[in-house]
Amino acid sequence: MTKHLKPADYLKKILTARVYDVAVESPLEPARNLSRRLHNKVLLKREDQQPVFSFKLRGAYNKMAHLTPAQLAKGVICASAGNHAQGVALSAHKLGVRAVIVMPVTTPQVKVDAVRGFGGEVVLHGDSYSDAYTHATALEKKQGLTFVHPFDDPDVIAGQGTIAMEILRQHQGPLDAVFVAIGGGGLISGVANYIKAVRPEVKVIGVQTTDSDAMLQSVRAKKRVTLGDVGLFADGTAVKLVGEETFRIARGLVDEFVVVDTDAVCAAIKDVFVDTRSIVEPSGALAVAAIKQYVATHKTKGETYAAILCGANMNFDRLRFVAERAEVGEEREALFAVTIPEERGSFRRFCELIGNLSGGPRNVTEFNYRISDSARAHVFVGLTTHGKGESGKIAASFGKHGFDTLDLTHDELAKEHIRHMVGGHSALAKDERLLRFVFPERPGALLKFLSLMRPGWNISLFHYRNQGADYGRILVGLQVPPSDTKAFKAFLDTLGYPAVEETANPVYRLFLQS
Repeated sequence: MTKHLKPADYLKKILTARVYDVAVESPLEPARNLSRRLHNKVLLKREDQQPVFSFKLRGAYNKMAHLTPAQLAKGVICASAGNHAQGVALSAHKLGVRAVIVMPVTTPQVKVDAVRGFGGEVVLHGDSYSDAYTHATALEKKQGLTFVHPFDDPDVIAGQGTIAMEILRQHQGPLDAVFVAIGGGGLISGVANYIKAVRPEVKVIGVQTTDSDAMLQSVRAKKRVTLGDVGLFADGTAVKLVGEETFRIARGLVDEFVVVDTDAVCAAIKDVFVDTRSIVEPSGALAVAAIKQYVATHKTKGETYAAILCGANMNFDRLRFVAERAEVGEEREALFAVTIPEERGSFRRFCELIGNLSGGPRNVTEFNYRISDSARAHVFVGLTTHGKGESGKIAASFGKHGFDTLDLTHDELAKEHIRHMVGGHSALAKDERLLRFVFPERPGALLKFLSLMRPGWNISLFHYRNQGADYGRILVGLQVPPSDTKAFKAFLDTLGYPAVEETANPVYRLFLQS
C-alpha cells in the first residue's frame, strides 16, 4: 500500500528531489502562433526535450536514487507503456544496475527499441499497462527485484513535481492555469502539490482522452474506478486504474478536468508543430488540446496558460493518421455526402457552387465518386472551412441549391473507413477509360478540366485527396466512345496536365471494371 504524505512533506521531497543527474531543466517557451489565435498567452513546457523525450525519467531516477545499495544490487523492475520504461532504463544505466521492463505488446516499437538501447531487459506482456503491471509484480517477487512504480509512489510523484518547480521559477508573472495530461496521475500529483503549496491561486487542470478517463470517472465516483477498456491512440495515458495515492491527491488538489477527443489531439499535435517544428506524441499534446477547448468553452481572453508537453515518443507511421485527422479536429475541413442528379453538366454545376459558397472560396480537399445509378450520383466531398461550426451551413447551402447533403464532419465511420471505400464495379461504366492526372493545386484547375471536356463524355469515376503538396494526384474515369479516340488525345494535349492511362492496369480490371 502506498504511503500517504501531507502537502508539506511533498513540498520538501520535491525541493530535495534528485533528478538533475539525468534530467535537464526543460525550456518554457511561448507558443506565439497559438497564443495569437486564442487571444491568450500559451506557454509550452518542453518535457519532450528530455534525454528520453519525456518527463518520466525525473520520477524514475528520484525513486531509484533513494534505494539502498542492497536494493540496487538486486536490480529493479517496472511496468510501463513506454516512457516510464525509458526513464527506468536510462536511470538504471546511470546507476549501473539491472533493469527489467515489462511492456504491453501494444507499445510502439520506437519505445521498445529505445528501452533496449539503454540496456533494459524488455518483457512484452498483455494489451494494457494494467496487464503488464500484474505480470511485473509476479516477476518482482520471483526474482527479488525492487518495483519502480510509474506513478503511485511518493518519490516518483516528487520527481515529477520538479516540473512545476521549474515552471514557477521560469515564469514569475501572471499564470492562470497549468494543464497536465493524466494517465495514472503521477505527473499531475507532483505538479498539483507544488503549485498549491507555492502559488495556490494558479489552477491545476487535468486532461484525459474520452476513451481513457479513469481519473475523471474515479473523482466523480469518489472512489477508484477500473475501466473495462482504454483507447490506445494516446498510449502514454492509456491506464485502466489510477493510483491510490495519485487519486487521493488529484481528488483534493486538482481544480478541473477537461476531456478531449482524438481529432482534437491530432489538431493539437499540428499546433505544436507549427509553433516549435517538433512533433509530440498524442499524450504530449493533450494539454494543448485542452487549452483550446477551455478557451472555447469559457471565452477567455488575455489569460496565461502553461501546457506540459509531456512526451514525444511518436511512431513515424502514426503521422499519416494524425495528418488526416488534424484538419477535421480543428474543423478546418468539413466532410459531406452529396447526392447530385446523374445528368450531363450536374458535376460541373456542383463544382461551380463550391466556388461560390458564402464566406469566400473554399478548396476541395477530397472528392470520391463512382457511377452506380442511372438517376442519381453520390459523392464524398471534403472542403476547407474558415472556422468551427461551418459544416452545417455549407450542407444547408447545398440543399438549397437542389443537392441533398449529409454532413459527415463528425461521423466516425465516414472519417475512419467510408472515405476510403467509395467505388467498385459498375455495369454503367461503358467505354470507360481510366487516367491518372497530376493537377496543379490551385482554384480553377478542376473547372478547366471540365470546361475542356466534350459534352458527350461522362465522368464515371473521380478520386482526389489533397496531400498538402502544390499539386494533386487525381484518378478519373471517363466514358469516351471509341470513335472519339482522336478527339480525346487532342483534349489531353490541350489540357496540358501530366497524365498516365491506366485502362489496361490489371488492378483496375479486377476491382473497378465490370
